[in-house]
Amino acid sequence: MSPRGRRPAGEDARAQIVEAARTELAAKGYDGTSLRGVARAAGVDPALVHHYFAGKTALFAAAMEVPFDPRQVIDGVLEAPVDRLGESLVRAFLGVWDTPEGRVRIAALLRSAATHPDAMTLLEQFLVREIFGRVAGRAGPRGLERRAGLVATQMIGLGFARYVAELPGVADAEAEELVAAVAPVIQRYLDLPGS
Repeated sequence: MSPRGRRPAGEDARAQIVEAARTELAAKGYDGTSLRGVARAAGVDPALVHHYFAGKTALFAAAMEVPFDPRQVIDGVLEAPVDRLGESLVRAFLGVWDTPEGRVRIAALLRSAATHPDAMTLLEQFLVREIFGRVAGRAGPRGLERRAGLVATQMIGLGFARYVAELPGVADAEAEELVAAVAPVIQRYLDLPGS
């Protein structure tokens, strides 16, 4: 007979939470998933989810096996002056993606999103709200969704071209060459007047 009630914390608790998060994210998307719902699905106390993960962003990163904490990366990006956010963003992401583990993870994530509509929706919700939405918000509140979406198209396109399609001239370019080429475009999107 199995014990009743919530599972206690232990070695398996974190793994159970991550697995429950994957299930919840697949079923409800990023916007529809809550930490409380993940705790319920994992059969653990919500405080245990908070013990292991600093919030929904960190839990998403663990569930999707993203090789970095997105919130920490974006916090670093947001320290740049507003007129240098594009440069800060491109440099930060290439710094993470260009590691051996980063290349494998970002390629897998982008391939999955390209071939599975649910994965694309999940990635889109996460990127627009938690990553590019925060950067666009730092540049100003007006037209936030449009600016965040445009930044996402550029960064996802860069990731796909460099790590999945491995396009010549992009895949073999030095990171600083790409920063110089792409950052002004990102900055222009961030600087668009609001609607």
